[in-house]
Amino acid sequence: MGTLYLVRHGQASFGAADYDRLSELGHRQSRRLGQYFAEKGLRFDAVLSGTLRRHGETFQGMAEGMGHTAQAPPAPLLWPGLNEYDSAAVIATVHPRPLEKPDSPEMYRHHFRLLRDGLAQWMAGTVSPRGMPSYREFVAGITSALDHIRAQHHGQNVLIVSSGGPIATAVGQVLGTPPEVTIDLNLRIRNSAVTEFAFTPKRHMLLTYNTLPHLDAPDFSGWVTYA
Repeated sequence: MGTLYLVRHGQASFGAADYDRLSELGHRQSRRLGQYFAEKGLRFDAVLSGTLRRHGETFQGMAEGMGHTAQAPPAPLLWPGLNEYDSAAVIATVHPRPLEKPDSPEMYRHHFRLLRDGLAQWMAGTVSPRGMPSYREFVAGITSALDHIRAQHHGQNVLIVSSGGPIATAVGQVLGTPPEVTIDLNLRIRNSAVTEFAFTPKRHMLLTYNTLPHLDAPDFSGWVTYA
């Protein structure tokens, strides 16, 4: 039996012109996660990563944290099916006017209410966000990565670096959750959080979801973020 570790990227630049890059805190979260894995003596036999900039920066931070030791991870296999959906395109299906940059708790809540509505309609097939695959195709990109891991890495430790949407979708597929539960999982996942699956050649089994063991000490209490 193998173990798959799914890591959400560190804090990105929500509300900035370019979301797809880690904030300074996001870099620190990533390095700290790598240090934690090194402290545990965990070695990854294979790594799969989405192709977004924030995925690459998260992996690099983890590799720096693990250091040039026997635990240093191998270069990732880039897997576009692990990329996040385009949240702006999803929101545009239910709110065609451009949103103002969120600068208050109410505006942040409004943003995520629209995102939840747009996700539900995309998953139901009632809207088609511009430039995005259908939800069925999105799921297929994620399950293809899971299929690859089961077929090629039985008995090994495997790392996936991705985003909240693909990780929540992977959990939803393993547990058979309805769309509204998958959305809830997606919107509650934290930056640099770790989700674990045990796997055999036939199936994946959920062990943990959305954990932050590397930030469990009081010194890191201000490092917990969601966007």
